[in-house]
Amino acid sequence: SCFPKDVQALERTAHGVGFEAKLLGAVEAVNYAQKGKLFELIERHCGGQLKGKTIALWGLAFKPNTDDMREASSRRLMELLWAAGAKVRAFDPEARGETKRIYGERPDLVLCEDAYQALEGADVLAIVTEWKAFRAPDFARIRGALKAPAIFDGRNLYDPAQVEEAGLAYYGIGRGRSLASVPVPSAAVLRPAAMA
Repeated sequence: SCFPKDVQALERTAHGVGFEAKLLGAVEAVNYAQKGKLFELIERHCGGQLKGKTIALWGLAFKPNTDDMREASSRRLMELLWAAGAKVRAFDPEARGETKRIYGERPDLVLCEDAYQALEGADVLAIVTEWKAFRAPDFARIRGALKAPAIFDGRNLYDPAQVEEAGLAYYGIGRGRSLASVPVPSAAVLRPAAMA
């Protein structure tokens, strides 16, 4: 998908010259919906119940090598997780300060000093920014640290077969396990968007 800031800038320019940017608006809507995809996968994997769960996040910035979080996928994911009653343990090499500036101190957010510290006490791991440091992790260490060993790879950094062979469930964007592969929890009332 296109970078959200680029699409938004094009859309504003198109509106500025009197052109109704339906296509650009549609791309922006897809980008926004895509940001909720990891949440849907995590929610379904956790049986529709995120209250009391702890989610490890690797990556907070919009893209690597910046602390820019203006359009970061991590923001929507964290806000959805918090609304569902989950806690977040997060690591980003650059954006910890910016995250703290935006969200302040809160009991459902722990900003960690390194990637593996974010896994302590976590149920699952979500990869949100494709930092180089996340490209070749110790999958056995990840599996051993997580309560419900699963990786939600929002950047498709990993080979699904390699992750699954290491004993972790793998959910990527358009590859690995999908919403269709995880049964709908009978006790949960899921939003229609989560049924896709």
